[in-house]
Amino acid sequence: MRIPLIVATALILGVMGCSVDTAAPARAAERFHAAVSAHQEAAACALLARRTAEGLPDAGQTCPDALRELGLGPGGAVTSVSVWGDDAQVRLAGDTLFLHRFSDGWRVQAAGCEPVRDLPYECEVDD
Repeated sequence: MRIPLIVATALILGVMGCSVDTAAPARAAERFHAAVSAHQEAAACALLARRTAEGLPDAGQTCPDALRELGLGPGGAVTSVSVWGDDAQVRLAGDTLFLHRFSDGWRVQAAGCEPVRDLPYECEVDD
């Protein structure tokens, strides 16, 4: 049960006066969707985690081709951001993304995600 641990950690950090940076993962999610919306799939692929970018295309296909084929909808405005350690969930009006903080910044690990009842999210783009 990882969720209660995350909530407990967030409460402890809040009590200790530490603030969690939610702006950086939100900006990364917005940049990803801006690139997709502008049909700049190569730029969007550059914002993916390496493993996600490598796992996205089918054989003989490039990452930009795979993103173009998926036809992700517009992301819209950020509605919420949850950060726990080096992982984050960014909810936009039209999408939910999961990100991870690497040494070079926040990268998208999953996008086009929708909740599936009591199961984890189902994502169009993931590693």
